[in-house]
Amino acid sequence: MKTAAWVSDLDLPRFTLGRVFTDWGIDPVPFVLTVWIAGLYLVGVVVLRRRGDAWPVGRTLAFVVAGMGSFFVATASGIGRYDTTLVSVHMVQHMILSMVVPLSLALGAPVTLALRTLPPTPRRWLLAVLHSRVAQVLSFPPLTFLLYIVSPWALYFSGWYDASLASAFVHELMHVHLVTVGALFFWPLMGIDPLPGRVGYPFRVLLTVLTLPFHAFLGVTIMGQTTILGESHYAALREGPMGSWLPPMLEDQHTAGGILWASGDLIGLVFFGVLFVQWVRSSMKEAAREDRRLDLMEAREQHRGVGREVDR
Repeated sequence: MKTAAWVSDLDLPRFTLGRVFTDWGIDPVPFVLTVWIAGLYLVGVVVLRRRGDAWPVGRTLAFVVAGMGSFFVATASGIGRYDTTLVSVHMVQHMILSMVVPLSLALGAPVTLALRTLPPTPRRWLLAVLHSRVAQVLSFPPLTFLLYIVSPWALYFSGWYDASLASAFVHELMHVHLVTVGALFFWPLMGIDPLPGRVGYPFRVLLTVLTLPFHAFLGVTIMGQTTILGESHYAALREGPMGSWLPPMLEDQHTAGGILWASGDLIGLVFFGVLFVQWVRSSMKEAAREDRRLDLMEAREQHRGVGREVDR
């Protein structure tokens, strides 16, 4: 448990945008997760290609670069270094972990890759998990929607956020929680992997649209309140060497609320656009299949008609 005296001894340079790219620190848990998960995915891609099967490059880039890359940047770059120093920086990290990372991982279709590359026994285990009652419950869209919108309210308006500032263990758990809840919500909606809980495009679009006002409302609420999030922690920081450059706590919190509002809406609209494009493509494929079916029926009718003429 970190104490206020320990916190007040921290001395980081003034935060700038450049610090995001130049000030790195490796945390063991995020680093190991990034290496193992990205490595296993790449092994699966190599296995597919060695046996002559294709795997879209875009999916690999989405999973490894945009997904796990974003996770690593959010936890190891200057964002990770300053995420307990400025609540505004923490909020950038929050949005990356809860939206950018899950969406990118879902676009990589890792479950499909695993089903195509795993040996028979592990593949049966994976299928058993996917068809289990637990998986069906955890991917039930109304439940995942509720978890997704309630989770940030619980984080910032309970003792959870203060605990994450005081304990490195709770802090790491918060990172994993943000990615997990985001994945539970977005993965079935993306609809690429064969997961339970997938629904039709109209319902996917509806759930996506419904998330937009909740991000905006939470952001406005954080901007408008006078109670400081993690007040004792951030006040202790301002008693130490960083007090000369840290902004007023309320000002930093207002910035954080604005980041949550703007980025939540922006990323949500991007996801809405992705879903809309998928919907249009799916409709075009369905129309093409229907055209082929009708053409086949017409050809059969014509063949039957010719046969009847010959019989006469």
